[in-house]
Amino acid sequence: MKQVLAAGLIASTLGFSDTALAQSKDNWPSPIPDENFGQVLFDRLEYTRNDEQQNIAVWDMQAWYGGDYHRLVFKSEGENTQNDGMPTDLERAEVLYGYLVSAFWSVQVGLGTKGELASDADMENYAVISYQGLAPYWFEMENSLRINEDGDMQFINETEYDWQLSQVSYLQPRLEIVANLTESEKYNRQSGLSNIRIGLRYRHEITREIAPYVGVYYSEALGNTADALNADGEPTSETGVVLGARIWF
Repeated sequence: MKQVLAAGLIASTLGFSDTALAQSKDNWPSPIPDENFGQVLFDRLEYTRNDEQQNIAVWDMQAWYGGDYHRLVFKSEGENTQNDGMPTDLERAEVLYGYLVSAFWSVQVGLGTKGELASDADMENYAVISYQGLAPYWFEMENSLRINEDGDMQFINETEYDWQLSQVSYLQPRLEIVANLTESEKYNRQSGLSNIRIGLRYRHEITREIAPYVGVYYSEALGNTADALNADGEPTSETGVVLGARIWF
């Protein structure tokens, strides 16, 4: 209302009639329409060498399509230990609907599956709700709650920070915490804090879309999960070096 009054006052001051002002509005350009667009991002596409002398291929990707507020999101993450005779381990494959709830945060809900990619594998299917976005001081965060068909619940937090060293180089600390809110005998999960993984990567952009990196990581089992591994004679920690690339298009 104030804008209309102001426009009328300006028009009167400059000697324009209401008719002339209305005619001038007919020549104004149309508002920008809502548009859909998308992106595919491989945040981690890497080759790992751990302290058990194992070579592991790892991927962690996310794709989305939609507008500013409503988006269809696909997430996939997994790894394959080379030459061990075991199938690829799919850590997650999720299809979600995302809605922007604030300038930097979106809520995503959908369905997912995980397990070994083998014909006789018993895949774990689950519903998931995620709260993903940019925290204060530019920390990228994803908080996910998974509930499977048996009612078992798992919470996963992933946090990253891009420390810009130059126009094309970054140092990226990364933290992942897994907590099993319930115990699952079927999927061999112990209740409580399960794992923590800390990583550090140096990334250099060849182009904005392609950025090779090198890094290190440390992973540690916690609580009841560590006790179960000790009882089975399995290691509770892992250290490794990584070589990979961050790619988006």
